[in-house]
Amino acid sequence: MATYDLEEQEQLAEIKAWWKQYGGLITNLLTAAALVILAWQGWNWYQRNQAAQAGVVFNALQQAVQVGDSQRVKAASGELLEKFGGTAYAPLGALSAAKAMVEAGDAKTAKLQLIWVAENGKDELRDLGRLRAASLLSDEKEFEQALKQLEGESTPGFAARFAELRGDILLAQGKKGEAETAYQKAMSALSSASENNGAQKVEQGWQLQSNAVQRELLQQKIDSLGESKQ
Repeated sequence: MATYDLEEQEQLAEIKAWWKQYGGLITNLLTAAALVILAWQGWNWYQRNQAAQAGVVFNALQQAVQVGDSQRVKAASGELLEKFGGTAYAPLGALSAAKAMVEAGDAKTAKLQLIWVAENGKDELRDLGRLRAASLLSDEKEFEQALKQLEGESTPGFAARFAELRGDILLAQGKKGEAETAYQKAMSALSSASENNGAQKVEQGWQLQSNAVQRELLQQKIDSLGESKQ
């Protein structure tokens, strides 16, 4: 029994020595892990809370759009961008507000909304904002600013539309050669998109029809440029 007690005391001494050496480190690691978990849970709660509040404002915005209340549209959209700019509702709300503002004749506010989406949106929403901002700027004959919105790469689904609008703007500036090049690029992008979608067997009937219509319009634009050179 005495031998057993001695072994037990030796084990206890080893444990105490080990804890003295590593106990502080382990405590710190456990504390850090607990703080990370708490921070993560807190961030998730904050994100859910932000999304819930943004959803309420977004619904109010949609209701204002439906009844054509421009002041409420601007107020709700402003709140979305200012308080909930990091949520998915913000770019959607800005695009919706911009459309309503154009219909109400307030191109200035619409332009600000679209530029916000172009600068802060992500992926397809960002490109949609860029495309609509460029179109609106072109309508106001701010051609250089419109072309800047179309600079750089876009997501594949917008490549043809970007190139076609660039061609329209260049043609409005009297740059027929550059416009034709842009139209040809748009045609190539349409062909590539159709080939890729066909290979993947995911292209829907409405996409095929839409691409066919856009291709026909592009060909008409290209043909008209050729005729003007004769």
